[in-house]
Amino acid sequence: MSPDGQGSSHWFDDEAGPVVRPYAMTRGRTSHEVQHRLDLIAVVVTEPHVNDPERDPSLSPEHVDIVERCRDTPQSVAELAAELDLPVGVVRVLVGDLVDEELVHVSRPVPPAELVDESVLRDVINGLRAL
Repeated sequence: MSPDGQGSSHWFDDEAGPVVRPYAMTRGRTSHEVQHRLDLIAVVVTEPHVNDPERDPSLSPEHVDIVERCRDTPQSVAELAAELDLPVGVVRVLVGDLVDEELVHVSRPVPPAELVDESVLRDVINGLRAL
């Protein structure tokens, strides 16, 4: 309240503009059940059958942005967070919602620890040549 008894709408930082807290975008959720699959390098791709996500009233503008950004070019969770200027945790929850609705799918690159050693591949090739 201002000294004259009326409410004040003064911003402490005029350039900040209106602020929407991340929990408002995620409806209070801080994680999603597919969270374990959504590390920073997980790649999000829009499903081919998705036509116009803006027509779906259950989707927030952030959901629609994610679907549109991943339609032509697959995006990692980190890229989406940077492009949308949202915390990674929020993007993970939003992407999890889209996975549940079957609007996007997530693929994870093979971790380096699970890749086949190059020397093993050379040995296989040399063995085949020896046949």
